[in-house]
Amino acid sequence: MKNTKTKKVNTRLIAGCGMLTAAAVVLQYLEIPIPFIPSFIKLDFSDLPELIGAFAYGPLAGVVIALVKNIIHLAVSQSGYIGELSNFILGAVFAGVAGLIYKKYRTMKGALVGGIVGALAMAAISFPSNLYIVYPFYYNFMPKEVVLEAYQAIVPSMKSIEQSLLIFNIPFTFIKGILCVVISMLIYKPLRPLLKGKTE
Repeated sequence: MKNTKTKKVNTRLIAGCGMLTAAAVVLQYLEIPIPFIPSFIKLDFSDLPELIGAFAYGPLAGVVIALVKNIIHLAVSQSGYIGELSNFILGAVFAGVAGLIYKKYRTMKGALVGGIVGALAMAAISFPSNLYIVYPFYYNFMPKEVVLEAYQAIVPSMKSIEQSLLIFNIPFTFIKGILCVVISMLIYKPLRPLLKGKTE
């Protein structure tokens, strides 16, 4: 009896993560350009399924969804795979932190706090991730001066990449995370019976 129950749980976990990964892959293609942000920074909601997976199945599930999503996206990468690495790092931090907090405080408030803290952590890690991993790679294709000029075209007072990341990328990443949190608060409860195979 116990083995049968465990098998059902594992099957549900695999099916749920597969469904959320598929949703994340689709959402990763739906990039939205944002006015007043350099054109190479676009908004997508592919972190949303990772967050929902972390709430439904635990923080590790959210990280795995982020990993598999980006492995699949490697086939159509236009960034020499560095974009996928960056997306994985940020998404894994977001879902992992949010999932860890929700695992300890399994309430709506716990999910909200976890999501907000996860968004803050993702925004914070985006600074060193972009500064030391993503942008140095892109400088091979787009000189550092050209990247800085893209920011200066919006705010002429930008004097460095570091300042640009602080003014543009960190707030953008945080807002992106918060949007995912808000949407997850609206849709997680209706999705829970499908993901967990039971009603609360």
